[in-house]
Amino acid sequence: MEEVLVTQEKSSIGIIPTHKKTLIALGLKKKGQSRKHKMSPQLKGMLRQVGYLLKVDKV
Repeated sequence: MEEVLVTQEKSSIGIIPTHKKTLIALGLKKKGQSRKHKMSPQLKGMLRQVGYLLKVDKV
């Protein structure tokens, strides 16, 4: 499985509460934080939901 680096680029202030919970599930709480994840169907769905807040790079 390939790994991706997920970085939060925009603030979570004022976004839909379910999107905020998705960010927390990804391990992101603050703007500028990054986490490595292994690509999976569940992760793809999460990235699609909150993709407007994130930057995703292959590692």
